[in-house]
Order: sequence, then C-alpha cells, then structure tokens
Amino acid sequence: MSEPVTTCMSRPAEAFGRACARLRTLQPEHPRVYAVAAMFDQGKRRWWRLADGLREGRIELMYRRHAAEMISADTAAEVVATALIHAVIGRVVALLVAEGRAWDPGLENLWIHADNDGGIDWAGLSDTTIRVLDGDRLAGDPGVVTLPCEQAMYVWLAHRCEPSLRLIQRTLAGCAGLGERRFWLLVGESIAGAATYVPDLARTDSIVGARRGEGLRTALEERGLPVRRAVGCLVR
Repeated sequence: MSEPVTTCMSRPAEAFGRACARLRTLQPEHPRVYAVAAMFDQGKRRWWRLADGLREGRIELMYRRHAAEMISADTAAEVVATALIHAVIGRVVALLVAEGRAWDPGLENLWIHADNDGGIDWAGLSDTTIRVLDGDRLAGDPGVVTLPCEQAMYVWLAHRCEPSLRLIQRTLAGCAGLGERRFWLLVGESIAGAATYVPDLARTDSIVGARRGEGLRTALEERGLPVRRAVGCLVR
C-alpha cells in the first residue's frame, strides 16, 4: 500500500511548505493547531517519535500528568487520547477536507512535540511528501506523489493511520483503562470535527469536505475499526 518515494528527503518540498502555510492561517492565533513541522528543520528538544512512545513511556507519562491534575482519571484518559488522535489523523484530515491532499501519518513518520506542561502542541514529519489526486495542479512537482482517485486516497490514509492509532489505543487501554470502543469513537469524532469546521475556516466547499471526511471514516470502518456510534448502543 505504501508506494516508494523517490523525492529528496533532506529538505521539505515546496508543496509541503505551502500546505502548512495555509493550515497555519486557519487559526492565526494558534497556528500549530492544524499544521505540522518538517523534522529536518527542528531540533529534537521536546520532540519524540510516536513509534517510541510505548517503549519510552511517553504516552503513559502524559496520562499520569493529566490524571494528577483532573478529578476524573477517565476524563484524563480521553483528553490524552483526543490530543494524540488529533496529532495522527485530525491534522491530516484538515488538509484532506480543504485541499484533497494528505501527508503520511504513518507510525514511523510521525513525531510529537510536548509543551512545557507535558501536553501536545505540535506534530512533525520525517518524510514530508504530499499525496495528491490525479489532475491536481501539484501532480508531478517535487515532493508530490499522485494517487488515482479519492477512494485510493482514503484507503491509503486509513492504511497509514491504523498502526499509529492502534499503538495509542493499546497503550491507553493498558495504562488508563480506556475502552477500545470509546477510543475509536474519539477517532471518528476527530474526523467529523475537522470535516465540519475546517471548510468554514478555509472558506472551501463544506459539502466536499463532509464527503471527504465520510470517505475516510468508511475506509477505516472497512478495516474493522468502529469509528461510528451504533444506533442504540451504550458506549462504555
């Protein structure tokens, strides 16, 4: 599913830079909410690779810090889960619904930046290659890989997001007791939230944005991930 990338990895391509510049304008007072960083340009202070989050105890430490400050440990678990889910999928969905493009949110590609309180205030990528659809004006540019259709984009994104999300889910289930069903519903809510609010912030077509968000949720469902609330089902 993951096609080889032949673009130069030493510097972020212009396509990535333009995408993140636009995402930073969605909430000018909080420019890091949707954008990501190119790790080539970053020092490693307060950065950690998501792939190392379990081995290094980073996710559990985040949960412990939040649990110590909140009345409810369950709420602390959901706060941490929501922040990590946004880093993996909420940010890339912002680009997907606004422009029909995506970067790679894969487990080995994603970095997390901690703020002074141990929370998450940014995310970064080792490989900044942007995926676009056939016919996109960026097709053929350096740092760009073309996919044949929207369905291919959704399937590829679901494939790349799943290992990252599963690592977070398993870790929080182990250290915080967060239920699997609740976790995947938080994933679905992250997608729906970005698909709802980003088109308004970006002044793009809300119907197209909703369709793209639904396309990704369907692709995740087809991988067996319960990202939609079942009618009449009590979530625990």
